[in-house]
Amino acid sequence: MIELSETFWNNKYLHNKTGWDLGKISNPLKEYVDQLEDKSIQVLIPGGGNSYEAECLFNKGFKNVFVVDIASTPLKRIQKRVPNFPKENLIHADFFELKGTFDLIIEQTFFCAINPGLRLKYAQKAHELLTNKGKLVGLLFDAVLNEDHPPFGGNKNEYEKYFAPYFTGSMEPCYNSSGGRKGMELFVKMIKK
Repeated sequence: MIELSETFWNNKYLHNKTGWDLGKISNPLKEYVDQLEDKSIQVLIPGGGNSYEAECLFNKGFKNVFVVDIASTPLKRIQKRVPNFPKENLIHADFFELKGTFDLIIEQTFFCAINPGLRLKYAQKAHELLTNKGKLVGLLFDAVLNEDHPPFGGNKNEYEKYFAPYFTGSMEPCYNSSGGRKGMELFVKMIKK
């Protein structure tokens, strides 16, 4: 297993080795964001990368959108691409060390990028960071992918073991995945227990 360090991820961005990056918000998350009404909610995007989700939310009037990433390069790119995005909401840190509370966590390619040994810890940390009845919404791969480097795959049965102690909700095959991801994603919409 390779070390998934800050240097590893910065190099991915600096050398454009970002095959997961769609260059826009994914169809399922765009559809979800479009139906959100309360623009005062606190939203966290962990391992946000270039975070087109944050850009979309910000452009729709959501001002409490936070992106956390262990790599500084994508955070600088967001600031350049969306100059009015609050700099203090771009957090250069390890998700697992983050403090604060949020109403919504949007998951897009972070869960599949962390070492699979950290998946239970991810569920625990998401639970810790969310307010009472806070939501974890997004996409998880439902496919066999890689064992020694990201993206790491998995399946619904595996994921339910991590999330069931902390969340209720749904984890269903995604009907509107973007591009080559069709048939390989689960759309998750879970509420903190």
